[in-house]
Amino acid sequence: MPKLSLAERDAFLTETPGFIMDIATLDADGAPHLCPIWFLLEEGRIWFTPRQHSEWLKHLRRDPRVALCIDEPAVPYRKVLVRGRAEIVHEVGQDDLWRDRYRRIAQRYLAHGDANAYVDGTDDQPRALCAITLETAEVKTWRMPVTGESYDGIWAKRYWTDDAKVRSAAPQVFDKGVD
Repeated sequence: MPKLSLAERDAFLTETPGFIMDIATLDADGAPHLCPIWFLLEEGRIWFTPRQHSEWLKHLRRDPRVALCIDEPAVPYRKVLVRGRAEIVHEVGQDDLWRDRYRRIAQRYLAHGDANAYVDGTDDQPRALCAITLETAEVKTWRMPVTGESYDGIWAKRYWTDDAKVRSAAPQVFDKGVD
């Protein structure tokens, strides 16, 4: 399947407005817990901010393993999947140490003035600052083929059978308007 280059990956992860990131943590029973959140890519890390009473912050304290999914709902359907260990960089109540980073997170999702109003209007609700370092995590990327690329790259080779219809049909389907 076509993978994003590092430059394409980072461009996707820094687009404004930002895409929502789904974070999966493990609850006390080991069951997955999924939550959509805002994030920011800086310094080779994905930064995110759980509120002090969020369930998934409790999960991170007990078990830092996470899975992240950032994807887009339209062609070329880019996605970045990350598995690794989240670090609580700043504990709840240390918000003043990293409030500028929180402003940058909010500014990816809201107009500049609205983002500042949101941050200033919620600064009495402490958060932790967490991050996952991409270099030490398992990162997978994917997108639909673009014009001129072979459509057989859409799936990993293990999915293809010798008689798959898509081998002959896909180029015609792909050439009908996907750039």
